[in-house]
Order: sequence, then structure tokens, then C-alpha cells
Amino acid sequence: MTELKTYLDHLTPISIDTWSKLEILFVEKELKKGDYFIKEDKIAKEIGFMKEGIIRAFYRNNKGFEYNKHFFVNQCFIGGYASLITESVNQINQQALSNCKIFVAKYSAFKGLYPTCGDLERAARILAESAFVEKEQRELEIILLNAEERYKIFQKEYPNIEQQIAQYHIASYLGITPTQLSRIRRKIVKK
Repeated sequence: MTELKTYLDHLTPISIDTWSKLEILFVEKELKKGDYFIKEDKIAKEIGFMKEGIIRAFYRNNKGFEYNKHFFVNQCFIGGYASLITESVNQINQQALSNCKIFVAKYSAFKGLYPTCGDLERAARILAESAFVEKEQRELEIILLNAEERYKIFQKEYPNIEQQIAQYHIASYLGITPTQLSRIRRKIVKK
């Protein structure tokens, strides 16, 4: 669980007292490739910290078409954040694209530490702010950049993921078809 402590300390120093209260909340679990951390139409109750693996976050429309929103790679928090905050039905799926090792805690217990652990509340605020900035940046990329530009950003943000996941997942994330992705990749290789 040193990965979680190191991750939090990188955001803001976490006291020994806070860590002793926090670490007992988490249980290590494994997700096999294809398993879900959370599914749509459920109310999220748990927060996870991914030690290793790849998880995709995606929406599914009423016709069953899937839209990849985000990829989580090791050393990050996962969970249905909007559902956790609002205690309403979750709209996003989070599915393992590889075998994953995660630490899982009840969100209510995690959040319950905020009043006595200001350092943990500060870390959670920093995470929320970072997620907001990332979401806004992603929205701007989808609107303002062409597919090739978005693909190049994807390659920088996820440098080791391309050979580990199906190309149709990448295409979905970029908002293009797998055929369009193949054309972009060929064009880049020729340059």
C-alpha cells in the first residue's frame, strides 16, 4: 500500500496520524480482464486506487453503442465520482482492459475522515481540481482539434498503452472509427 501513500504524499504531505486512519479503510482486490469496477445504473459506494493495470471508463447509449471517455493506468484513483458525490445512479462503466490490482475503500468512510484529517481533505480537493481541468481540456480537444492532433495527444498521455489494448477502444476514445485510426497511423508512419 506504499503506492497509495506515495501518491497522496505527492499531492500534499499526509501525516502519520491521517495515514494510520486511512490505510485500514482499504482492502486489496484484483480485477481480471473484462471485470467491472462499477457499472451504470448502480449507485457508487466505493473508491479505488489502482496499483497496476488498465481500466477504461465508458458510456453506453440506449442502442448499446459504447463511447470510451477515459483510460485509467496504474497509480490513480478510480470510481464513479459523480455518483459518489451526489449519491445518485451511476452513468459510467469502468471495466478492466487488463488484469488489475486495486485498493478499495468505502467512500463514506474515506470522506468521513475529512473533518479530522485536513490533509486528506486537501488531497481530495487537489484531485477534484485536477480532474476538472483534465475534463475541460479533453472537451476542448474534442471540439477544437482534428483526429490526428487528438491521436498525437493520446500517444503522449498514454505512452505505453497502445500495444496493450484493442485499437477500437482507442478509436472510440478519439471519437473516430477504427478505419480512420488506421489511416491516421499510416499517415504518421510515412512522415
